[in-house]
Parts: sequence; structure tokens; C-alpha cells
Amino acid sequence: MSGLANALVICAVVVLVIARQFRTRRISTDRRWWIVPAVLVFIAVREPGLIDPHHRTEAILLLGTELLIGLAIGAGWAWTTRTWAEPDGSVWSKSTKASVAVWIVGIGLRVGLFGIGALLGVHQGSSALLLALAATLLVRTGLLVWRSQSLSSAIGQGTAYGDGVPLGSRKEHV
Repeated sequence: MSGLANALVICAVVVLVIARQFRTRRISTDRRWWIVPAVLVFIAVREPGLIDPHHRTEAILLLGTELLIGLAIGAGWAWTTRTWAEPDGSVWSKSTKASVAVWIVGIGLRVGLFGIGALLGVHQGSSALLLALAATLLVRTGLLVWRSQSLSSAIGQGTAYGDGVPLGSRKEHV
């Protein structure tokens, strides 16, 4: 794929992911949550030029840093996403304002990293960004599935003492 096609794929995935995550969504714990990151990795790895042959060390360092940023953004996004379980055991999620901050910081770090690469003269394609986006989605979704499994298993353990009992008023008289 050309650089323009990769850029369009990146933009489409980011818009789709962000639009979906800021709406209330049920978390599915099926085993297919890793498919989108796997497709992004496949697209990124099959492209030539992931590592600039003229600046091999710098390109590898930039790629490693990009992947670390992607992992950190995925973890930050997952931990700033609100999750809750309904009485029927279904688990829901919705990103928060803190999630927006994680995205803004992540985009800023990636722009800064691109600037550093440009200053060093390293040729940077969109493959590194695709890999980092795959890492972000993989970590975020993996953590949300893990969190949802712990929430849904807690629901299935039965009721706790006091469930269904209305809370008293602020001042209770004995």
C-alpha cells in the first residue's frame, strides 16, 4: 500500500475507534478482540521501509519508542475507561474525559517523536504508526476484557450482605 493509503487506513481506524469508545458499549469477551490489531500488524509488517536502512540504529530506537508510547497509551486509555456491570452480568464501558487527555498526550508524543526522527534524517513511513496503533488497541482491549471478566465473575458470585436494602437517610436516629 502507498503512504497515502496507509494514512487513510490509520485515520479511518482512529476515527472509528474513538467514535465507538466514547459511546456506552457492551464489552464482549469473545476471543476475537485481537483481530483488528493483528490486521494492523500484518499491514505494517508487510510494507518495506519499516526500518530506514541508512539510519538503522536511530530507526530502531524510534520504532521501539513508538511502540512503548503505543503500549502506554493503550494502558492509560484502558484504565481511564469507566467500566461497570449490570445486574444481568453484562459489562459496559465508556471512555471518560481522562481518556481524551490520554489521546491528546499520545498524539503530542507521537508528533514530537516524528519531529525528532525528521531532525535526525530518519525516513519514517506510516508502518511504525500502524504498529503503535495496533499495540494501543491490543493493550486497551486486552485490559478491558480482563477487567470485564473480573467484574462479571464478581456479579455471578451471588448477592452481598445488604444488597437490595435501601440506604438510610443522612442522619439516622437510633
